[in-house]
Amino acid sequence: MNTIRHILLCVFLLFAAANIYPQVSHGFVKEGLTLQSKILGKEVRYTIYLPFDYETSSRFYPVVYMLHGFGDNDIGWIQFGEADMIADKGIADMEIPPMILVMPDAGVSWYINNYNDSVRYEDFFFKEFIPFIEQHYRILSEKRYRAVLGLSMGGYGALVYALKHPDMFSSCVAFSAGVFTDEEIINMNNDEWKNLLGVVYGPNLEGKDRLTNQFKENDPLDIIKSSDANKLKSVRYYLDCGDKDFLYKGNAALHVLLRDLNIPHECRMRDGAHTWTYWRTGLLNGLKFIGASFHQY
Repeated sequence: MNTIRHILLCVFLLFAAANIYPQVSHGFVKEGLTLQSKILGKEVRYTIYLPFDYETSSRFYPVVYMLHGFGDNDIGWIQFGEADMIADKGIADMEIPPMILVMPDAGVSWYINNYNDSVRYEDFFFKEFIPFIEQHYRILSEKRYRAVLGLSMGGYGALVYALKHPDMFSSCVAFSAGVFTDEEIINMNNDEWKNLLGVVYGPNLEGKDRLTNQFKENDPLDIIKSSDANKLKSVRYYLDCGDKDFLYKGNAALHVLLRDLNIPHECRMRDGAHTWTYWRTGLLNGLKFIGASFHQY
């Protein structure tokens, strides 16, 4: 009798534990993948996250292009951002729909074509990378099922892509976006300019000479001012920057400009700085914002 009671108790405890700590199905992360780019003249790395049922189903999935920050690479969102674990739990809890996350390596390109066209990353992204990814994976290749998300340099890239190509993305999430006011650009220390932005805008520029046509064509604030607001409104925007982040001025100016032009967006300023802790803790809400675009109401 004691043996039966012991077995029943063990079964009960296992059942209770299963309910307290439910199993989360894990997606698949594939790192170190490459494609050959004619535009860039080299192999380009990318990492991809596939939802847990990708290899056992025949369905097609929405996609989020996740852009890394300055000095990072394609595995940053996985290694430091824990994007795969966050997506796994969000899908298991039915907070976000199953989705594919694609993370390209952009070096320090800022995701745009640079000042002398020696690195045409934006051309690569739209003419080679998106077509390659959406041909090789089961992806719903329509605007409503495609989103772009990034942090810091990648937040800048996400904004530039969504603002310049509003026909391509249903939503855009920018964490701590690398957006600067004209005043910040003009007054930036020469070494900081050369090491951070000179590679894309020109290394030897000083003061107002930095505000070139190429800079303005790729500056989110200038793009918004010169664009058709109705076209920009076809994309849903989500901004999130910490109250201690050194990029607060550009992000605040972006929010004010969007408000003044009545372009709908959501803006968050949480307690935090330019850190992975801040981005990790905000990622689920960013993916939930994107997921709302993928749902049918």
